[in-house]
Amino acid sequence: MTETTLNNKSLPLAGITVVDLSRLVSGNVMTHVLADLGADVIKVESPGNGDDLRAWRRKGVSTYWLAYARNKQSVALDLRKPDDMAHLHDLLKQADILVENFRPGTLERMGLDKTKLQSLNPRLVVVRISGWGQDGLFASKGGFGSLIEAMTGLAAMNGFADRPPVLPPFAMADSVAGIYGATLALAAMHQQRTRAEPVVQEIDLSLFEPLFSILGPQAAEYELTSQVYPRSGSRSPTHAPRNVYRTKDDRWIALSAGMEGTLKRLFEGIGYPDALQDPRFATHEARLANIDALDDLIQKHLEQLTLEEALQFFEDRDITAGAICDISDLMTHPYMVDRQFLVPTTSPEGQTVSIHGAPYKINGQRPPIRRAAPTVGQDNEKWLGKKENKP
Repeated sequence: MTETTLNNKSLPLAGITVVDLSRLVSGNVMTHVLADLGADVIKVESPGNGDDLRAWRRKGVSTYWLAYARNKQSVALDLRKPDDMAHLHDLLKQADILVENFRPGTLERMGLDKTKLQSLNPRLVVVRISGWGQDGLFASKGGFGSLIEAMTGLAAMNGFADRPPVLPPFAMADSVAGIYGATLALAAMHQQRTRAEPVVQEIDLSLFEPLFSILGPQAAEYELTSQVYPRSGSRSPTHAPRNVYRTKDDRWIALSAGMEGTLKRLFEGIGYPDALQDPRFATHEARLANIDALDDLIQKHLEQLTLEEALQFFEDRDITAGAICDISDLMTHPYMVDRQFLVPTTSPEGQTVSIHGAPYKINGQRPPIRRAAPTVGQDNEKWLGKKENKP
C-alpha cells in the first residue's frame, strides 16, 4: 500500500464480504479481526434481542458487543421464515466467507448443506466453529469455552499446586479459535482464487484443538517423562527465575531472566556476583531444582525497593521485568497513551466509552474504527432493501 492514511478502500480486506451467523464470542472474535482489516462483515441476528453477546452488559452498556462488533453491519432475519431465508441466500451469493458456530448438523437442518451452498456460491469459504469439531465422538456434545479450558489441560496447569485448578477469567478458548479462524478463512479464500473451478471450502474448527495447540508440547513431554507437572503459579516449568515479586510499597513486579547474560547482571545487581558459581544456581537444571532459594534471594532484594525503584533497577541493568498492571493503571499508562491504543467510541446505548483499537499497525497506521457497533437490523435497508425486521 502507498496510502499514508488508512481508510475503507485502502484496508487489506476492502471488497471482501463476510456473512456472520455466529453468536457469542468465537465467531465474533473471528469476524472482528476481519472487519478491522476492512471486510464488510454482515452480522445476521435474530430480530429483537439480536446476538446473545449483546446481553453481556456492564452498567447497562453492552461492552463486549461494543468491542467485538465495531466495524460490522447488522441485518435482522428470522431464518424460520422462508422470505428471510431467501434474503440470506441472496447475501450468501455475494459473500466470500460464511461463519457459523452452531452445533454440528444445524446448518444442514437449515437447508444450507454443502450442496446447497455450492449451488448458491461455489467460491464460498465456510468456517464452522464448534466445541469439538464436526465429526467424531464428541461432535454432538455441547462445547462452551469453560468446558474446553478444563478438558484441554489449561486449568490443570494454571494456578498453584496446593489450590484448585484455575479457569481463565475471560473467553480464552473462544478467542484463540476465533483468531485461528480468521487466518484459516483467508488461507482458504486465497486458495479459492487459484482454482480453475472453485468448490465450496469448509473449515472444521473446534474450540478444543486450537487451545490445546498453544499450551506447548504437552503430549511429547508426557511421553518422554511420564510426568504430569504440578501447577507452579507464576513460575515456569522451563526456566528460572520467572515469577512475580512483591515490592516495598505492596506492588508486584514480574521478572523473567532465563538467559545467562541477564542472570549475571541480575546477580551482580542484588549483591551476589558469584551466584553462577554457586552449585544451586550454576546451571539451568540446578536453578529449576532450587527455585525456592532463588526466588527468596530475589524477593529479599526487591522488598527493599518501591515499585518505581525496582523498575529503575531493572531498567538500568537491561533486565526483562515489568510492573503487574490492572486496567486502572493501563488507562493512563504511557505506553497505551503513546501508542493511542484505546479509542473512544459510542455504544448502541448512546454512551461514549473506550475500547481497544486494532492490535497492530499497517505501514505505521492503525486501522481506524470506521463505525461503532450496530443496533439490531441497522443495515437491513442497505443489504435487504427493507427496514428493520421486527420480531
